[in-house]
Amino acid sequence: MLIHGGTSGIGTTAIQMAKIFGATVITTSGTDEKCGICRSIGADYTINYKTQDFSEETMKLTGGKGADVILDMVAGDYVAKNISALNEDGRTIIIAVQGGVKADINVLPIMTKRLTVTGSTLRPRDNDFKSAIASALKENIWPLLEAGKIAPIIDKIFPLEQAAEAHRYLENGEHTGKIILKVCLLAGTPPSFDCCPDKIRIFQPQLPIH
Repeated sequence: MLIHGGTSGIGTTAIQMAKIFGATVITTSGTDEKCGICRSIGADYTINYKTQDFSEETMKLTGGKGADVILDMVAGDYVAKNISALNEDGRTIIIAVQGGVKADINVLPIMTKRLTVTGSTLRPRDNDFKSAIASALKENIWPLLEAGKIAPIIDKIFPLEQAAEAHRYLENGEHTGKIILKVCLLAGTPPSFDCCPDKIRIFQPQLPIH
């Protein structure tokens, strides 16, 4: 499985889930440091997309076969490269369009390799569909969270009054995992990091999660 944006919030979670379910995981990241972080949380192989062609590297790492599944949050010119990097009967799932909504592709490999190019976004789905997803997560993923086999990677927590600073930090692109805005709900208590009990586990990204 090829996961783009390996150190994003979605990427760090996808790496852990894919490994738990037995996949060999390849990820892309924009620095060698971030590639190292991906390996520390379970990725088998990492590709620095700024210095390497991820499509060519994926083919090399899979012995010329390609990835069976690609999770893509970039779209744009990544779509054509994803098609080139897929194995026969492979699937690429587009879940965001950070690289743009348009792509110039050759459809012939889709036909000859019997590929599936699809996408998904949760926001427009109805409540019944969202409830079904929540139920499936509770049944299949929550036990892994409770056992510590999967954990959210939290880069930094900001109090709500520092929301603008949090956005600047996010836009800088150097974070790993999620950035949290903490809202204090206790009446009369000024916002701070300590005003409410923590409900999340914060991990150092460089440490492996078992």
